[in-house]
This record gives sequence, C-alpha cells and structure tokens, in this order.
Amino acid sequence: MTHPEKLSIKQIRYFEAIADSGSFRRAADRLGVAQPTLTVQIAALEKSLNVSLFERQRSGVILTPIGRELLPRARRIAEELRGFSEQARDISGGSTYRMGVTRTLGPYLLPRVLPQLHKKFENLRLYVRESTPAQLGTELKSAVHDVVMTTLPLQGDELEIAPLFREPVKLAVPLEHALAQKRSVTGADLIGESVLTINEQHLYHKQVSDLCESLGATVNHDFEGTSLDTLRQMVVMGMGISFLPALYVASEIGDSGTPKITDVDGVTMSRDHALAWRRRSPHRVTFRQLADAIKEVVKADLTEEVTLI
Repeated sequence: MTHPEKLSIKQIRYFEAIADSGSFRRAADRLGVAQPTLTVQIAALEKSLNVSLFERQRSGVILTPIGRELLPRARRIAEELRGFSEQARDISGGSTYRMGVTRTLGPYLLPRVLPQLHKKFENLRLYVRESTPAQLGTELKSAVHDVVMTTLPLQGDELEIAPLFREPVKLAVPLEHALAQKRSVTGADLIGESVLTINEQHLYHKQVSDLCESLGATVNHDFEGTSLDTLRQMVVMGMGISFLPALYVASEIGDSGTPKITDVDGVTMSRDHALAWRRRSPHRVTFRQLADAIKEVVKADLTEEVTLI
C-alpha cells in the first residue's frame, strides 16, 4: 500500500536532478546538498511509491522503466511549483530570473545591452551564470536556468527559441606573420595554415574546426586556449593565427592593432545566437519581450558588429 500524502516537492526535485545528472554525486553538487541527504530522500520516495526509480551502476544511475514513465510528470510538477513561486515574486515586484550565457558571448555582449534592458524593465533582475552551450541546453531543460542566451544550434521540442543576431568571426594574425603584411586575405591564403582555437569543451572549437576544414587550414591541437583571452594572447605571442568573434574583438581589442584583425575576402564566417526558454515556462511572455528588447538594442547600437536574424 502506498502513501502518496508523504511525497514532498523536495523529493520530486531531487528525482528530476538525479535523472538529468545520471549520478547522485553530480545531482548533489548541482543542488548544493550532501549526497547522503539525496540518497535518503530518494529512498523515502521509492518506499512511498513502492517502486524503484533508478538502477544503480558503477558509473552512476539510469532510470528504470517506471522511472522513465514518471519523469515527465515530475518535470511538470516541478515546473508548476517554480512558476507558482516566481509568479508570487512577480506580483510582489521582484522579478529575478536565472540566465545562462555562453562564455564566448556573455562577457562581451551583456555589458552593452543590460543598461538599456534595465531602463525598459525596471523590476527585471538577472542572475547570470556562464557555461558551455551543451551544458546550457541541458541545464535549461532541467530548470537550472530560466532562460539562456546561447550559440545555435540548440535543440529540444520542449524549448522555445528566439533567434537574435548573427555575429561575424574575424581573422586574428600576429603582427610578424606574413598575412599581416597583406592588404587583403583570401581563403586561398589560409590553405595549410595552422590555426589556434579554444579547447574542445566549447562549441566554438567545433565551429572553428569546421571553418578550418572548409578553408583547407588545420587546427593546432597542441596549443589550445582556455578562453578567448588566452587565445588572443597566444596570437599576440606569435604562436599562430586564429579566429575571434566580432563582439570580443570590439570589446577587448578595438583599434589597438594587436593582433591584426581582418576579414577573409570571399569567405563568410559567422555564428548565430538566440534566447531560449522552456515552452511551459510561466514567464514565456516576458522572455519573448526580452528577446524583442535585445534585438532593439542590437539594431540601435551594435549594427557595426552584428546583424539581426
């Protein structure tokens, strides 16, 4: 005999987090609780329901067939509870949303758009956290974030995606490199060149790798940057050429001339960015308005660097 009255929202939230993480330890880290606490609560949930939700393995856990059937409803319950709490905060005048952004975009875009957004949405508060695009997608689906600003592609039928703008990618060349002396650089000039990029955990690594393949250049895997800043410094030190996003160039390099920044004639290099949120979010109307407001700021202030899509 089961006793559903003993169920708690906390247990539902823990169940969802473990299912998303595939591990009690990773779920505990994400939730900021001790792993034994998580274990006790899930054991109590399983006992109350008289079912096994997880199959324990050496590498972590996987959902049992019953767990897979129950997870979608658990997500709906958790989403409704978050919506209930957030609506109460909205009514009381304190709208705080958890926004996830990519490390190769957020630091170079947000300082230029947030002041305008604050004027338009006086009560809007954004708690911003940086992560990789792959993590942002997963964390958005599991409600770690309310909304994310990320690089496309982003997939998920449960997500609503609002494309924002297209950002060109520029070629960065050491001042002593032969390409720095050319008035214009073409795709043919890059054949056989060794290109520096950031490490593989970033989507930007794949984008640069695909670009290099199309141009006949090669990615230098021996020296990979951990950020756009370290990548820029390696170029300045003459370790190779690289590609840098236009917003980063405008924010961190400007007209300094170090390294030399140029386009590649006849070659379109860009990446697309979007705002995304869960379709069932109780704040989806607000997020659509936020996406429109971001595009208005881009159109007014950032047309030299990016184009709307």
